[in-house]
Amino acid sequence: MNPQLRRSVVDFGPLLLFFAAFKLFDLYVATATVMVAAVAAVGLGYWLDRKIHPVPLATALIVLVFGGLTLYLNNETFIKMKPTMIYALFGAVLLGGLYFNRPFVKYIFGAAITLQEASWRVLTWRFGAFFLLMAVLNELIWRNFSSDVWVYFHSFGGIGLTLLFSLTQVPFLLRHHVESGD
Repeated sequence: MNPQLRRSVVDFGPLLLFFAAFKLFDLYVATATVMVAAVAAVGLGYWLDRKIHPVPLATALIVLVFGGLTLYLNNETFIKMKPTMIYALFGAVLLGGLYFNRPFVKYIFGAAITLQEASWRVLTWRFGAFFLLMAVLNELIWRNFSSDVWVYFHSFGGIGLTLLFSLTQVPFLLRHHVESGD
């Protein structure tokens, strides 16, 4: 299997299973499903790559905590807060990394593109701010709309907005790209 496709299945499989379980059953079954799928994704990622990737691991831990609270307390609020925590964590790690002169976006995209250090800092700041805004948006949606609306946003809107935001960064990347050896 193509490594890119394989990574996408591992990364997005739990979310798609969450959506399917919600449509077929309810939010509680979907929560249990995503908990199992998140742990399986970490295991599958390790089996395929022989290393544990930090983002799926952090995501799985948050899913287990908030999903566990949802099921144990029979309260869907916790699973709806889970994306807020994940987005806030990503934003805080990215922006916190800047404080310590560690533009973490460089470690994610550095193999694909070469930028000057100042450009990595700008890109890291943009992605950090984006994820914090996504945390706020998730809070607004789950608190003001039905579970159906929130599940659609969580399953497709978050990915769509992240893809759209990433595409808006392409002109910046093209403008600040440094040829290897420069």
